[in-house]
Amino acid sequence: MSTIDNLKDRKTPVFSPEDVTVVFVLGGPGAGKGTQCERLVARHGFAHLSAGDLLRAEQSRPNSQFGDLIRDHIRNGLIVPMEVTIALLEASMRQILDEPTAVTSTSTSTQTGDKKKKGKFLIDGFPRKLDQAIKFEEAVVPAQFVLFYDCPEAEMERRLLERGKTSGREDDNAESIRKRFRTFIETSMPVVDYFEKQDRVVKIDATPAPDQVFEATEKELEKRLGGGKLA
Repeated sequence: MSTIDNLKDRKTPVFSPEDVTVVFVLGGPGAGKGTQCERLVARHGFAHLSAGDLLRAEQSRPNSQFGDLIRDHIRNGLIVPMEVTIALLEASMRQILDEPTAVTSTSTSTQTGDKKKKGKFLIDGFPRKLDQAIKFEEAVVPAQFVLFYDCPEAEMERRLLERGKTSGREDDNAESIRKRFRTFIETSMPVVDYFEKQDRVVKIDATPAPDQVFEATEKELEKRLGGGKLA
């Protein structure tokens, strides 16, 4: 795994966008990002990486070089240094890219391990802040675009309160939900605005039913990726 100092100093991406396709997936809490990511993984073979899940797993991993730091920051309500999150994302991408995959050769009908397969990654809930976006693109790989699920706050609140009846999550209550909305608007919307100025945002209306949202997502991804990348 890359060290924090290595990431801080790195000015050249370690992956080429010709070989690795990254799509950032953003949207307010309750916009349905997770549901749509699951469907894209199942139908189009993307790898789905969640920054939050990686941080939670890392703090519990024995002998982790970042575990104590992550725990201390979370315990004190602080944002984990972006270099740690980016290092975890990079390490996960490398692991997936290095996994041999069975490829059938049309000429020999034999199967070989192809370690140079093109990687397609959905990075969910990241970047949460503009500096994270800039550093990731500088040190890891430029993203193709941001897939932004746009949903009115009233609808997201309704969904989360409904989920809270059975989820058991402490933050699925009206007060916490509204704080999460404010945080998203203040920290993540500048990321969306930054990419939008570069024509690198695909905005999807997340209000309809999941099937309709997925249909719209596929159409937009085909326009942006095409060339077999969505296959």
